[in-house]
Amino acid sequence: MSDAVVPHRSEDHHAPTGWFKRALDSDIFYSFRRSRLTMVAAAITLTFFLLAIFASWLAVQNPFDPAQLQLINSRIAPLWTADGQSPFLLGTDEQGRDVLSAILYGLRISLAVGIAGVVFAGALGIALGLIAGYFGGVVDSVIMRIADVQLTFPAILIALLVNGVAKSLLGNRLDEMSTLGVLIIAIGLSFWVQYARTVRGSVMVEKNKDYVAAAQLIGLPAPKIMLRHVLPNTMGPILVIATINLALAIITEATLSFLGAGMPDTMPSLGTLIRIGNNYLFAGEWWIVAFPGIALAGLILSINLLGDWLRDALNPKLR
Repeated sequence: MSDAVVPHRSEDHHAPTGWFKRALDSDIFYSFRRSRLTMVAAAITLTFFLLAIFASWLAVQNPFDPAQLQLINSRIAPLWTADGQSPFLLGTDEQGRDVLSAILYGLRISLAVGIAGVVFAGALGIALGLIAGYFGGVVDSVIMRIADVQLTFPAILIALLVNGVAKSLLGNRLDEMSTLGVLIIAIGLSFWVQYARTVRGSVMVEKNKDYVAAAQLIGLPAPKIMLRHVLPNTMGPILVIATINLALAIITEATLSFLGAGMPDTMPSLGTLIRIGNNYLFAGEWWIVAFPGIALAGLILSINLLGDWLRDALNPKLR
């Protein structure tokens, strides 16, 4: 029996290799598979992203194109009600826009603003956190005092301030795409502090370790040490903050749009659709506000559940 040859399993040829296999065998993926709630939240979040990406193919009309809107189709009830009409599954609003199509396109706007705002906030906060933690001294004090001052104001107030200043400076030159950019900057400036404080704390621990001293000894420049050696060791907390801030950024954009300081009616986000529908809620056209509100709540809840799971999965004390 000692000379017996163990037969080669044919499925091994197709087994995942490299980084993909390491990902499947990781503690994080194991934690993900054990939590059904997290898997459901991930599926819902992925569905929302796919709906936003393929909105042009799924929608029965382009709600941003006035040529496709007809006032004769305004305020039609959902399809399953007695007054419903095909192809308006979720009914129409006061401009004759299909509510489902408006939600799909509005979802695209909300996600675009949220993701871009988080990326901008992360880039700014990480850069300032690396500088403050690595160099310390006066630079650290100035950056952290600015962060402390900003923490005394709610994020929505900072966003309103930045948005108001931009509109007062640009005035009528602020079109739909410019408004989108202003919202991204406003949201980014509202959330950078969390990244900066977290990265600064991690960098102050990492910079005293031997690998940083070795990198300094061989003459590597400070930016390369910070980006290539120190930053990768701080990515865990950053990913958690980014996931949670994505939900907060989408809520902030929806709040600004609901208050009339966000996206215009000609290019509505989910917040704009809720503001428009709220005007007709007591007139009996409940579907104009209900379905965008449900979509926004479902998106925020699923992202928050993913953020909670990621925070626990990356916490070594809970493994």
